[in-house]
Amino acid sequence: MSVLAFSAEGVAECARRIREPVHLISGVLSGDDDIGLTVGEVKPGNVVVGTLPPLYPEWLGDRSFCTAHGTRYPYAAGEMGHGVATTSMVIALARAELLGFFGSAGLPLSTVERAVAGLAASVGGRPNWGVNLAADPATENAVVDLLLAHGVPCVSVSGFRELTPAVVRCSAVGLIRDPEGRIQRRTNIFAKVNSPELAERFLSPAPQRMLRDLIHSGQITAEEAELAALVPVAEDITASSGSARPLMSLLPAILALRDELAARFGYTRPVRVGAAGGLGTPQSVAAAFTLGADYVVTGSVNQAAVESGLSAAGKRLLSAADLADTCLAPRSDGFERGEQAQVLCKGTRFAERASRLHQLYRDHQSLEEIPPAELAVLERDILRRPVSEVLAELPAAGDARQRMAQVFRWYLDRSVLWAVHGDPARAADYQLRCGPAMGAFNRWTAGTFLADQENRSVVQIALNLLEGAAVVTRAQQLRGYGVPVPTSSFAFPPRELP
Repeated sequence: MSVLAFSAEGVAECARRIREPVHLISGVLSGDDDIGLTVGEVKPGNVVVGTLPPLYPEWLGDRSFCTAHGTRYPYAAGEMGHGVATTSMVIALARAELLGFFGSAGLPLSTVERAVAGLAASVGGRPNWGVNLAADPATENAVVDLLLAHGVPCVSVSGFRELTPAVVRCSAVGLIRDPEGRIQRRTNIFAKVNSPELAERFLSPAPQRMLRDLIHSGQITAEEAELAALVPVAEDITASSGSARPLMSLLPAILALRDELAARFGYTRPVRVGAAGGLGTPQSVAAAFTLGADYVVTGSVNQAAVESGLSAAGKRLLSAADLADTCLAPRSDGFERGEQAQVLCKGTRFAERASRLHQLYRDHQSLEEIPPAELAVLERDILRRPVSEVLAELPAAGDARQRMAQVFRWYLDRSVLWAVHGDPARAADYQLRCGPAMGAFNRWTAGTFLADQENRSVVQIALNLLEGAAVVTRAQQLRGYGVPVPTSSFAFPPRELP
């Protein structure tokens, strides 16, 4: 149906029809200096001053992402540890032509093996699924063995501060030249990074010393090492923003670094940079693509999906979160260094208690130095058991200060599991990782079908974010051409999408 519009309502209707060409019409002949819009047939007398082609959600990122990973959309759902990103989530995304990663971090090796085998059996013929490889020296090599044995096509590497032999092996094994002489990968590495310095390590070829050691130990062949020296360790780099490095600063820096290193090393095919962190609304997804992201990775919002492995109690807390309901709290894997992560603080006392533990760690050199009154509160309200019982569960530490850190990390690690399993006795101690994007998502979905927990499938979340991002992008395009676009054009209420 053809529509000619100069009114705010008509312009908004035209702007929403993203899958049709939209023509910019001069209003000069009718005495109107504004630019109007028409979709469909251009009628005689309309003065066309410009045309925008159709815009599809599939086209928002770099098409090489979809080609490389067999997806329809430039979108991935990131791994959430302890199996919160479940095999069901990965399977649903793969079948919808999206990409998802199983959250293996923190799980026993036997559980990871069952999950990877199940995924290989369910979606093993597809290239658009993956598994997380977490930074854990005790399990890295064993997990890589599993990933390679089952032919996992995509591996998300997260939490690493340096390249490790396990990561390089995962990247190098299976490298070959095809009949045309092009280097082909068996495993696509997605490197999640939060600084240009770390990005550079993954954007560069693997270090020669590390490749030589892997050849010597029989973990890669000389031919694989030769090819690994010609390609980056990872061809998908995910710029993961946080409170210290917002996406608007981090992503452009890594994009520029990517271009510099690609020219320096003479890479012959695209190296992609994606965006993660704070993506909970169509506007934020559109902004990431506008900044130049080749793909986007969502995280926190998928914890509330029906396929999520998080407990029902944890999902209810996340579904009630607002913008100001998150804060920073000590994280287990960087506890001694004072590293923090964003967590939910509404409905749980985890952040308060974790911060108290770090204060005790800063103020004292050992558990024995903690005043008896403080120690009693620690055992009664936070640990809920004697320190001696906690120590009995833990491996021997080097000195008294390390033993204290071990005890405090015990609480931080268990708080995640209490939330995942929905332990009612420890509801006040749930650790739920999320930032303001969770609150933004809840505000966006309020009053729509996605407000209902039962409708929050990971696929509907993805499709609505992408469709909405395309609508927002079209509205911004039109405004950039001088069209008086009403603010309603930048809103996209979620709806059930096919």
